[in-house]
Amino acid sequence: MQLHTHTWGEGDRTALLVHGMMADHRTWRRVGPALAGRGYRVIAVDLRGHGASGRGAYRPELFADDLAESLPTGADLAIGHSLGGLALSLAVDRLKPKRAVFSDPAWHLASPAEGLGPELFTQFKSAPKEQIRAMNPRWEEADVDIELQTLAVWDEATALSLASLSGADLLPAAPVVPSLVQLADPSFLISPERAALLEARGFAVRPVAGAGHTVHRDDFDGFMASLEGWIEPL
Repeated sequence: MQLHTHTWGEGDRTALLVHGMMADHRTWRRVGPALAGRGYRVIAVDLRGHGASGRGAYRPELFADDLAESLPTGADLAIGHSLGGLALSLAVDRLKPKRAVFSDPAWHLASPAEGLGPELFTQFKSAPKEQIRAMNPRWEEADVDIELQTLAVWDEATALSLASLSGADLLPAAPVVPSLVQLADPSFLISPERAALLEARGFAVRPVAGAGHTVHRDDFDGFMASLEGWIEPL
């Protein structure tokens, strides 16, 4: 499926941004311009079932196929958050970016027994503004408003489709390209034990102290600081 994309900047370098569940390209409203200001042409997608992209069957490999079909190969940088991190990890061998960043990636989908199965996400489809604000006290008001807008056009079947993977271990065996795993603190997707295993497998791992799951909206400055050495300077 050809995905809807949004672009910031006209730099000589290219960066790819892949959002997480329930979001779309608008979640990167600060990251896109910040990278563009560092000389990147930044391309952000709407995954299938999100934003202005099409609907259809929902499986991790299909999310990955869409990225490979819609985005250029050989980008200087690719960043995937949560579900976007899972999709990017399954497409990175085809996209071949110079560097990849997996921001609190969905490499472990909790089961209902763990209290956070994929079905739980469907309850947020109609969440009121007050609930979103209360759950994300560090977000700017613009991010709360964007969350309401992205939820309105999100197909909650994307979450239900992942139920069969609940409890599965989806950690990559090794990085395909130099790769950073950026973690919330604490992360409900990557436990300390899994983080240590990722380091043993060759991934760089950096928690962003005190940040929630959507690191780039919870602590934008911390998110950008954790990318030093992984994004090119001006």
